[in-house]
Amino acid sequence: MEMSPAPGRITAVASTAPGSEMSRPSAHDGPVHDDRVRPARPGPARARALDRVALAAAGATVAVQIAHPLLAGGPLHAATAIAVLLFATASLSHAAARGGVPAAGLLLLVAGGIGLAVEAVGVTTGLPFGEYRYDDSLGPQLLGVPLLVPLAWTMAAYPCLLLGRRLAAAPDGRCRPAGVLLGAAALAAWDLFLDPQMVAEGHWTWTHPDPGLPGVPGVPLTNYAGWVLVALVMTAALDRALPPSGGSAGRTARPAAPALLLGWTWAGSTVADLVFFGRPAVAAYGAVVLGATVLPYLAALRADRQVSR
Repeated sequence: MEMSPAPGRITAVASTAPGSEMSRPSAHDGPVHDDRVRPARPGPARARALDRVALAAAGATVAVQIAHPLLAGGPLHAATAIAVLLFATASLSHAAARGGVPAAGLLLLVAGGIGLAVEAVGVTTGLPFGEYRYDDSLGPQLLGVPLLVPLAWTMAAYPCLLLGRRLAAAPDGRCRPAGVLLGAAALAAWDLFLDPQMVAEGHWTWTHPDPGLPGVPGVPLTNYAGWVLVALVMTAALDRALPPSGGSAGRTARPAAPALLLGWTWAGSTVADLVFFGRPAVAAYGAVVLGATVLPYLAALRADRQVSR
C-alpha cells in the first residue's frame, strides 16, 4: 500500500487594541516575508473539543484493531476499513485542533494527494514500489486505487510528522533536516508491519514478490525502497505545508492522540505478528526499526509532561 504550499508571500499586519491607535506598516518599514500560509487557528475551547474528538477516535481505532485477530473474511475487511476511517479522523481532528480546519484540509490535500498520485502511478507503471494490484476488498477505487489508501497515507503521515518535529526539537517548531529524516523513517518503518498484513489478508498482491526480506514472503524489497522515497517527499511536503502550533489554542491540543496511535501501532503490531499471526520475522523487523523512532518520541513526550507539572 501505499505530497507544497504557495511560495513566500509578502504580508502586512495591522493591529488594534482598546485605547490605542491603529498601527500600520509604513513604506519605510519594508515588506515582511513569510514562507508559509498560516491558517487561522481555533480558539482554546474549540481546540480542546477537537482534541477530545481526536483522542476518542484514537481509542476507537485501538478497540477495532484489537478485534482483528478474531475476524476473517467480510467482517475483517469491514473492520480494516473502519479502523482506517477512525485513524484518519484522529489525525485530521488533531491537525484541526493545532492549526484550524484549514490545517486539516492541507493535511488531507498534501498527504492524501501525494498518496493517491504515487499509488496511481504505482499500479500503472510499477514505480516506485514494484508491480502490484489491489483487490476489491478495500472498497471503491479511483484510478485503480482504493479510496481508503490515500486516507491511510494521511492517517500515518501526520503522527510521523509530529514525531520528527519533536525529536528534532527545532526552536520554531518546524522540522530540521534531521526531523524530516526521522519522521520519514518512522513512516517507512510502518510498512514493515503493514504490507505483510495486508498481503496476507488478500488486499493486494505483488507480481514479483522476490527477493524480499528473510522470513517475510510475498513482499519485494522494491516496496520498502519505494516507501522510503515517498516517505521522505511526503514528510518534507507536510512540514512545509503545515505550520507548527502557536498561541494558547495550539498548545491546548495535547500530543496524546498521535502518541497513542504510534505507540499502539508499534506495540500492538509486534504482539499481533508474534502471537496471533505467526510472523516472528515481521514482529522483529517492525519492533526494532519502528521502535527506534517511536520509543524515543514517547520518552521525549513523557519528559515534557514531567517538566510541565
